[in-house]
Parts: sequence; structure tokens; C-alpha cells
Amino acid sequence: MTLSEEATERLADVVELQPTKNAELQERWGMESGSEVHQYLEGELGDYYFRDDNSLIRATAEAADLVDVEPGVESGEEEGGAPSKIRVPERQARIVEVLAGPDGESESVVSVLHKLRDEFDVDAEAEDVRSDLQSLRRKGVVEVEYRTVPTFRLAVSRDELEVSVSD
Repeated sequence: MTLSEEATERLADVVELQPTKNAELQERWGMESGSEVHQYLEGELGDYYFRDDNSLIRATAEAADLVDVEPGVESGEEEGGAPSKIRVPERQARIVEVLAGPDGESESVVSVLHKLRDEFDVDAEAEDVRSDLQSLRRKGVVEVEYRTVPTFRLAVSRDELEVSVSD
């Protein structure tokens, strides 16, 4: 199956963002709905992606070989362990820099937003930060603790994680 240029670029997004979900691809691809993303995946990339046990979208090994993009997550030494390397958008990389470590007290979305604004002059809304934290959670880098509001902290030590910024 030969892919169009657009399909190849979108497949590269799937490889880079994995594990991901419709909403994240919808935002990246400028689509109107998650169902439009699903239709595109099924129609154009059906041979190159699958949904894992948590219904998250992942690229096949063939897809990763087909596109010249680093996968979004490289697992740690142990199977199912915390990732050792991630490739994320700049704001997510900044979140990793400011978020409480694994032994620290978990933080609210608003707390993380204030740190981003104070330390990096990031212009973002709370919903953007919440979405980024959830994306990092799906990658296994952030864990959530449910208190009065959901709070977050790194699931892996900063010195055990290599973070690179995607375009």
C-alpha cells in the first residue's frame, strides 16, 4: 500500500505521538471531530496502526520503519517500565522540567500552569496544560493522584528520562 504525502506525514504523527488518542490527533491535524480522525485512520492508515488494551492509538512496527520519525516513547529497561526517552511538543517538555518529581507532592493543573508562566513565560490556558499532563500520563511519564482535584507528579526521575522536543 503506497501512502500519499499527507498520509505519510500523518502516519509520522501517529508514530511520534504514540500512545495517543483521537482528540490529540484531531488537534494536530486540524480536524473537526474524533470520528473524522477515526475515519481517516481506518481509510488511509488502517494497515499501520492499532489500538492497545486501553484503546490508545499506536503505530505498527512497519509504520515506524516506513517514516523517518523517532517514536514518541522508548520503554525503559524493564518491559512495561517507565519510559527512558520521550519526544514531545515544547510545552510538554517544559512541564517535565517544572513538575514535581516522583518523591514530591503532586500538583494541580493550575499550579503547573503558574510554574510554566513564571519560569518560561508560557502563554497557555489551564485546559491546554491539563491536556498536556494527560498526554504525558499516557506516555507513562506522569502519574495522577486524585485528591479534591486531580494532581500530578513525574512517574520517573528527571535524570532517568531523556526529553526531546518535536516540531
